[in-house]
Amino acid sequence: MLSFLVFEGDKPQAERVLRHAHLLGPESVPVAGEVRFEAGLILCTKSSGEATSLGVQVGLDQKTIDELGFAVGGEDGVTPPPGAITLRTCLLPERDRPYLLSLELARHRLMLYLNKLEDWQLFDLGPDHEITRLFERARHAFTEALVAQRAGDAEHGLDAKAHRLAVKSLWLAVEAGERLALESARRDFTPRVSGQIYEHTLETSPHAPASRQRATQPVLSIDRVGVAVPNRPAVGCSVSPASFTDVAQQVALDTLDYLQIPMRWIEMEPEEGKYFWRNTDQWIEWAVRRAKIPVVAGPVIDFRQKCVPRWLYVWENDYETLREFVYEHMKNLVTRYRRTIGRWVVLGGLHVNDNFHFTFDQMMDLTRICVLVVRKLHPTAQVILEITHPWGEYHTANRRSLPPMLYAEMVTQSGIMVDGFSLRVQMGQPLPGQSARDLMVFSSMLDRYAGLDKPLSLTAVGVPSGVPEAVGNPDLAEFHPGFWRAPWSERLQADWATAAMSIALAKPYIQSVTWQELYDMPDPTEMPRGGLISVDGTPKPVASRLAEIRNAVREGQLPERLRNPSWIPLSD
Repeated sequence: MLSFLVFEGDKPQAERVLRHAHLLGPESVPVAGEVRFEAGLILCTKSSGEATSLGVQVGLDQKTIDELGFAVGGEDGVTPPPGAITLRTCLLPERDRPYLLSLELARHRLMLYLNKLEDWQLFDLGPDHEITRLFERARHAFTEALVAQRAGDAEHGLDAKAHRLAVKSLWLAVEAGERLALESARRDFTPRVSGQIYEHTLETSPHAPASRQRATQPVLSIDRVGVAVPNRPAVGCSVSPASFTDVAQQVALDTLDYLQIPMRWIEMEPEEGKYFWRNTDQWIEWAVRRAKIPVVAGPVIDFRQKCVPRWLYVWENDYETLREFVYEHMKNLVTRYRRTIGRWVVLGGLHVNDNFHFTFDQMMDLTRICVLVVRKLHPTAQVILEITHPWGEYHTANRRSLPPMLYAEMVTQSGIMVDGFSLRVQMGQPLPGQSARDLMVFSSMLDRYAGLDKPLSLTAVGVPSGVPEAVGNPDLAEFHPGFWRAPWSERLQADWATAAMSIALAKPYIQSVTWQELYDMPDPTEMPRGGLISVDGTPKPVASRLAEIRNAVREGQLPERLRNPSWIPLSD
C-alpha cells in the first residue's frame, strides 16, 4: 500500500477531503484502485504491486502562503500563487513508511520540467534566464527539503520544515513550468502558423511524400513528437442550436474560422422517430451562405446524461436494439448534412462508460459502426473520434471504463480508420475530470496524445467566467474544481484562453481549437458561464481574445500578449 503524510501548516493534517484523487501507472495510464484519507494519511489501495503515482488536487494559493509564512516576492522568492490545481507524484514503490506528499509532488514537477526542457528543445535558455533562475531556486529548495525530511516527527520520520521547503520547491517549479510552456509557444507559434515547421518536416522526414505536389497530408516528424499538419490551425466555437440571436451571429462572424454544431441526440431527436431540424438548419445555413465558414458536426453520438434523449434509456440493456438506433441516427444525420459538413466528430467519450454501460467489444463495435456510416455515405469527409477526460482519472473508480489512451490505441490497432482524434479539455466545473490544471501539464498532455501519430484537435476547451454556484454543494465537495491563479472571473477566463489556446495552436500536430460554447444558455449542456457571450447577451472579454488569436494566426505572428516575454496571466 502507498501512503502519504499530509501537513496543514506546520502540523500533520487531521481532516481532509480528497479531491480528484486518482492513481496512475507507467506511461501515465490510470490504475484502478481506492484512495482515502485516514488518520492523517492518504492511503492508496491498488490491485497490483507495480510502482504507482498519486494524482490529487493541492492548494497552492494565498491560504497556503499565510499558513507557511511565505512572503510573495520577498526573501522566500515565492512567485504569485498558481492556484488550487491537480498535481501528481512520480511513480513510487510500496513501503511501510509513508511518503511526504509535498516532497513527492515537487520531485515529479522538477522531473517534468527537465523532460519538457528536452522535448521542447529549450536548453539554450541559459543560466541567467528568468525561467532557469526560477527552476534553480526550486531545485535548491527541494535539496534542502531532502536534507530536512528525516529530522523531527518520531512516528513517521518526517518534519514540518521539510514540508515547508517542499511546498516552496513545488510552488517555484510549477511557476517555472508554466513559463516554460509559454516560452515554447512563443518560439513555435509563428513557424507553425506560417507553415515553416511543416516545410521543415517535408524536407527532413523519411515519411514525407515523394512528390511535393502531393504534400497535403500530415507528415510524421522525426525531431518532434507526432505529425506536422499542412494547413494553418483554425479557431472555432461550439454553438448550441437554440442560441441563434443577432449578437451570437455577430460574435461568431468576428471571432471564428469555423462553426461546430454539437448535434446532440437529445436536441436532434427529442422524441423517438421525430427529428427537430430547424435550429440546426438555421445555424448551418447562416455559416455556409452568410459567414462562408466551414461547419464541423458533433460529437454526433455522445452518451453523457445531458446529451441522450429520455426515450433511449428504454433500450440501455438491449445492446442489439440500441446498436440499430445508433446506426439509424448516424445515417439520418449524415444523409441530411453531408453537403454542408466537412468534418464529423462521430463519437465522444464512449471510453468513460459512466451513463450507458458497454463491454469492451461493444465499445469497439459502436466505434466501428459510427465511423463506417460516415465513410460510406460521405467518403470525402474527415472522421474524428473525441476523447473526453484526457487525464483519465475516472478509471481509478470505474473499472468498467477504458483508459483514454488505451481506447485510442485499440481503435487504431483494430483497423478502424479515423483521420484524427479530438480532446475535450474543460476545467473549473465541480464534475469528475474538470479540475483545474496548470499550463505545463496541459501542454504535456497534448504531447502525450500526439504520440498516436494522428492530427489532434480540441473540440471543447474552456473555463468559466465565474465561480460555479455548485462549488458550495457539500455533495460535490470531492469534485471541487479548484482554480488557476485566482478564483474564476471574466478576466481570468480571457487570460486562460490566451495562454492555453496559444500553447495548443503552436503545436504542429494541432489542426483546430474549439471553444466550448458561444452563448451562456439558461440551462447549459456544457459549462455554466463558460461561453463567449453572457446570458444577458453581452460579449465577454474572452470573445475579443479569441478574435485576437484568430487574427494572429492569419497574420502569422504571436498574439499581442505573448509578444511580451515576461507576460504571465494576472501578473499585470
